[in-house]
Amino acid sequence: MTDPVQAPDPSQPSLQIEKLYVKDLSLEVPNAPQVFTQQVQPEVEVQITTSAQQFAEGYFDVTVAATVTARAGERTLFLAEAVQAGIFSIRNVPAEQLDALLGIACPQILFPYLREAISDLVVRAGFPPVLLSPVSFEALYMQRVQQGQQQGAGPQIEIAR
Repeated sequence: MTDPVQAPDPSQPSLQIEKLYVKDLSLEVPNAPQVFTQQVQPEVEVQITTSAQQFAEGYFDVTVAATVTARAGERTLFLAEAVQAGIFSIRNVPAEQLDALLGIACPQILFPYLREAISDLVVRAGFPPVLLSPVSFEALYMQRVQQGQQQGAGPQIEIAR
């Protein structure tokens, strides 16, 4: 006979995904239709940012945003922006570990969804897919912590109380 599944211990640390959603999505193709008549190898620039804020007791809204700009010389072929968000329930996590959880683990969960949103958006605009390279959210987090220490502040995770 197998043991029945036991309910999780409410005193144990937990992270649960409550909801995943696209918070913002936009695309600009300022030089259409002319950009589609030229065969050029665009220069693609990608910027990734993260943020987190507490909006209720134990609930956090975490976002990962990407801005992808493709240029050919001075001409912008497209500008795609997406913000992937998630609502996370986080319980019994020590305060000293919470920032890292919100700045590393949660963005890692969200990134594949952001990557898919950007690729789909660019393809729907008539361009070849843009596949975002993997991101080290740990390195981004550590960089933010170091910048905060140099400026006399901590990481840029916003926790409303």
